[in-house]
Amino acid sequence: MENIAIIGAGTMGHSIALSAAWSGLSVKIYGVDVRDVEKASKGFEVKLHLMTDNELISKEQEKEITERVAFTVSLEEAVKEAEFIIEAVPENMVLKHQIYRQLEELVATDIIIASNSSGLMPTALAEEMKHPERFVLTHFWNPAHLIPLVEIVGGEKTDEQTLQQTKALIEQMNKQAVLLKKELPGFIGNRLQFALFREAQALLDAGVASKEDIDAAVTYSIGRRLPVTGPLQTADLGGLDIFYAISDYLFEDLSTDRKPGRTLSALAGNGELGAKTGSGFYDWPEVQSKAVQAKREEALIHFLKQDMEKE
Repeated sequence: MENIAIIGAGTMGHSIALSAAWSGLSVKIYGVDVRDVEKASKGFEVKLHLMTDNELISKEQEKEITERVAFTVSLEEAVKEAEFIIEAVPENMVLKHQIYRQLEELVATDIIIASNSSGLMPTALAEEMKHPERFVLTHFWNPAHLIPLVEIVGGEKTDEQTLQQTKALIEQMNKQAVLLKKELPGFIGNRLQFALFREAQALLDAGVASKEDIDAAVTYSIGRRLPVTGPLQTADLGGLDIFYAISDYLFEDLSTDRKPGRTLSALAGNGELGAKTGSGFYDWPEVQSKAVQAKREEALIHFLKQDMEKE
């Protein structure tokens, strides 16, 4: 493929566009108005400069990537030459259905329409489409230009050709594609992430340890292994007899809470939503928030460089 369209110019939309352009694809990004497009263009430039400053790309590559991307407020213009479409609008089912209706009027029936939804199910997303067989879910992870994983999820009517063409495109973008064999809430990544988050909440609510120590127990132990070996491979290396024995007694004691924990509920109820409001589990002065996010981006770039060296 050579040309794709991104519908939605928010953080995920322009980050996905950056990944696509980095891989050599020409990209058109649709925003709802001039202000939306201008904000996306600035965000795109900031991310692109960060990649150059950290030597992920050269100055020449930065110029080439910029030339491959065009922003527009015309949906028709965005998809005119598109061979693949990725929708990245807010998580609102009514809005997404409206977008799909418009897209199906504008593009040929063999053009795949993908959604970057992180939580909505593909069958429900495609239920009002004339051609649900060409619909698929592609869940990119934030920040999409630095995290390789993309989860591909088909709905009940998605055909195999759509899945395989989507996988090929994701791999063309130098991403790590994982193809789910069935749709389920949270897909793979979020189910694993929130299983850990549930247990962390339970430990905090029970007064087992401080928030700092709970976080440290992850970042200074399993967090060091996970970039190399996932949970199943880790179990193989550690010995399945050991992991079986621990599972046999520990699973009974792990949290099975079906609702958010006490501390999280109180914080969310009080409008303490984390870094974006200045406080959450932690206090987040702006300087601290920027420093932690910069440190995280530095680590992600480090891993991405390692990935590039393997190629």
